[in-house]
This record gives sequence, structure tokens and C-alpha cells, in this order.
Amino acid sequence: MAEPRIHSTPADAVADRVKEKVTLEGMTFYLERPAGLDKVFDHPGVRNAYAADEYIPYWTDLWAAGRMLAKIVLREDWAKYPRGTDGELDVLEIGCGLGLGGIAALACRLRVTFSDVDEMAVQFALSNAKLNGHANARSLPLDLRSPPAGMTFPVIIASDVLYEQRMVEPTAKFLKAVLAPGGTALLTDPDRYSSRSFRWQCGEEGLDVETSFVRAGEPGGERTKGTLYRIRHMA
Repeated sequence: MAEPRIHSTPADAVADRVKEKVTLEGMTFYLERPAGLDKVFDHPGVRNAYAADEYIPYWTDLWAAGRMLAKIVLREDWAKYPRGTDGELDVLEIGCGLGLGGIAALACRLRVTFSDVDEMAVQFALSNAKLNGHANARSLPLDLRSPPAGMTFPVIIASDVLYEQRMVEPTAKFLKAVLAPGGTALLTDPDRYSSRSFRWQCGEEGLDVETSFVRAGEPGGERTKGTLYRIRHMA
């Protein structure tokens, strides 16, 4: 297994910030995100990360699939999910970015761990969780291409992690390794071309997949269509 490659977008690249209001399912959330994305992508440190690992900090923007995921999380019947011995339901958000999906889970009174390959993204997610009144979230810098040994979660959530074809197989393998037996993963994607092989790849890993239509967007604005992948580890 390859060694994990964790990135950290330089602090001065994301120093200028704006606060965005997000309304979903009758609930209002606030997210702080970097302003001036061209400045972020043109930063020498970001360019170096791309040269080393083809890494681009897409997390610095709020994408439609993130809204899709948060909406699905808010609609989910979490009362049907079995709790741990401490009465909690642990949720891991992978590729958390700004953390909207995990914040929605926190609003549902779930115990959330934010994870991302970029340490700065994790910091933003934790800060945004606090901005929305949730100071007890956990964090974990994590490379999907290198699943941590001996760690499982009963619920994994993700949005737009299949943005490149090279991420499809690692994502399926990660879910096989980290999703607990009997667990469920909820993954949203805006039907990118690269996602077309994801269901097949999950099948290769022995994961059960159901898909359904989902869409999201800004109130009164353009709405983006996508797919919810409901993935179960039946083993």
C-alpha cells in the first residue's frame, strides 16, 4: 500500500475569506471559505503540490454535490441506525472540504469526524462546525489512497470525491476497508464522466450499491442534478 500523501494549502493562500449562507431543508448554515479562488490556485505552494501529486485544492469552493449530500443527510432517518455501546452514531466525512455534509450530520446529533487529504481543509471544516454551534467534532487528515489499518466507521459520507477517474478505484477500496460490516456510505456526485465506473468498481469490492436521483442548488438559482450512491458493506 502506498504511503499517504497529506497536503496543506498554505495559510497565506486562504487568508482572504468570505462567509456564505446556506439554506437546506428549512435550516440555515454558515460557511467560511477562501475568497478569490484564482489567488489560491496561483499560489506557488499550490502549484508545487500539483507538480508533486497532481493535487488541486478544489475544497476551497462550495460545490453542488456538497449541497446534495447535506440535504440527503438532513432527510435521512438516523433513528433506524444502530448506535454504539455509548449511544453514539459515528460518522466519517471523507474529502470534507468546507465541511457542509458533516455539519448537517452534527445538526442531526451524530458524532462526526472530518477528514480530508488537505490539513487546511480539515481546519476550515472544524472552524465552520464551531461557527454553526458544534464544538465537539473530530478531525483526521486522511489520504483515500491509503486507508488506515484497523479503523472502521458505521457511516461514511462524501460528496464529489470522484472528480477524476484516478479516484474511483481508491474510493471503492477505501469504503471496503473502512466501512464497518453492516455499515452504510452515502456519496453524492454531480454525474461527472469519471463516476460512471464507480458502481461497477464497488461491485468488484463486494459492496452493495443503490443509486437514486438527487439535485440541489442555491434557492432561486440554478439547480444541479446528480446521483446519490447508497453503499452497504454486507460482509
